Amino acid sequence: MARTRTPVVSGWFTENAPDGGGFRLLGTRCSACTAVFFPREDAFCRNPRCPGGGELAEVPLSPRGRVWSYTDGRYRPPAPYVSDPAAPWEPYTLVAVELEAEGMVVLGQAAPGVGVADLAVGMEVEVVGGVLHEDAGTTWTTWLFKPVGGAA
Repeated sequence: MARTRTPVVSGWFTENAPDGGGFRLLGTRCSACTAVFFPREDAFCRNPRCPGGGELAEVPLSPRGRVWSYTDGRYRPPAPYVSDPAAPWEPYTLVAVELEAEGMVVLGQAAPGVGVADLAVGMEVEVVGGVLHEDAGTTWTTWLFKPVGGAA
């Protein structure tokens, strides 16, 4: 039986951006002040300087950005973190990336095979699709960051 591919958070990314750009994070832009939000905002403009709160439209975010900060998770977090205590713990790398056009910082995991030794503040990275978890019937998809031109 094939697993169903399901985004870990619906509406936060697409594997086929409408501009033909492939995998992209999705935000929203206010028509009144042009502020961009991620995670997306669908109810009201969160910009306190907005002149009146305009329509919020979905927009694909920059596919690239620069590493702002990074760290690794080398231990299993305590409850309420959900994980199988019988499974071996796999360290992971978290990357904070300042998106190219928006200038906002987005947090995400690094692509498999990318560790802290492979990253540097200011390095150019791109957002790519990846798998967060798989269970019996579902492949949970998410966004990851990998160095531009990197092998990962």
